[in-house]
Formats: sequence, structure tokens, C-alpha cells
Amino acid sequence: MNRWMLCLLMCLGWCVAAQAAGDAAAGQAKAAVCGACHGPDGNSLVPIFPKLAGQGERYLLEQLQAIKANTRQVPEMTGQLTNLSDQDLADIAAWYASQTASVGAADAALVAHGEALYRGGNLDAGLPACTACHGPNGAGLAAAGFPQLSGQQSPYTIKQLTNFREKVRTTGGDSMIMQTVAGKLSDTDIKALAAYIQGLH
Repeated sequence: MNRWMLCLLMCLGWCVAAQAAGDAAAGQAKAAVCGACHGPDGNSLVPIFPKLAGQGERYLLEQLQAIKANTRQVPEMTGQLTNLSDQDLADIAAWYASQTASVGAADAALVAHGEALYRGGNLDAGLPACTACHGPNGAGLAAAGFPQLSGQQSPYTIKQLTNFREKVRTTGGDSMIMQTVAGKLSDTDIKALAAYIQGLH
């Protein structure tokens, strides 16, 4: 009986996942208004707004759903997703995931410290290397929903790491991991990581 229930649940999960698949072509038109802040192809030129281009589709969809449900509070996004369906969000996520992310330049004064933390963590502080989840080149792990970091705007990354550290950002199951990790970072560490990530490719 339990095996049949498990099989049924797995099939239902597969069907839901299949229905939620996004259509990048449809998403391009639906994302037009998003371009004002995130750039027409998802490469935002405004440092406080994240680059969405090339981001994992699963991660993007999870964040869009959380913002729409107001479980991830982003004041700048208030009302932007209210009238969009789940399919609309999936299509937008697919569109941005299909784009190519641009890479910025790392701050030369901070890059060595940032690279050391990103690649090696800090064993004394119990800080794991960022590469474990986000990859050596910052591409993330799309299938697991771990976001791409490569080329992300430094001010945006600083804000998100600080929000995780201060437990302001609490959405998703992975937020607990990031709260723990960011809780071991100083302001200097966060700035160095953000600078390194901005130029990472």
C-alpha cells in the first residue's frame, strides 16, 4: 500500500512539474515591464537590482512565487506580480534562464580576500566554501535550485548576504543554510565576497 502511494505521489509530482514548465518565448513578452529595472535581457545596469539573465529556472520561479505571495518581501516589487498566473511566472523564469549573464569587474583591493572565502571558506570559523553549492565559476546548481552568482551586482549581493545574516531574508528551505553561512561573515567578508562574485566567470 505504501509503495503504491509513493508511486502515485511521484507521478503527481512529475505531472505538476511538467505542467509548470515555462515557455521562454512567451516569457519574453510577459517580462517586458521587468526590463525597466532588470534590463531588457535580464542584465540590470542598476547596481541594487539583481541580474536575472542565466539564473536557474527553478530558483527564479521559486523567488517569483515567494515575492508574489509576499513571503519574500521586496518593496520594489510590490504589486508587480499580483495579476500574473503561475504559468506567467514560469514563462518569465524560463525567459530569463535562457538569457546569457554579463560579468562585471571585481574590485582589485578586495578580490584576494573574496576569492579565498569563496573557494576555501574559513575552517576556523566553520564557514564552508561557496563553491560547494554555487560552483567554482559561480554557475550555481540549477537542478537543486542553488542560484547562479557569477557576475551579480556587488551592491545587490552585499544587501542579500546582510539580509541573510540579520535573518531579514527568510524564504525557502535554503534560507536557513544561508542564514547560518552569512552569520559567520563580517561586513568586510561580505564586501570582499560581493566584489569577487561580481567579476566571477
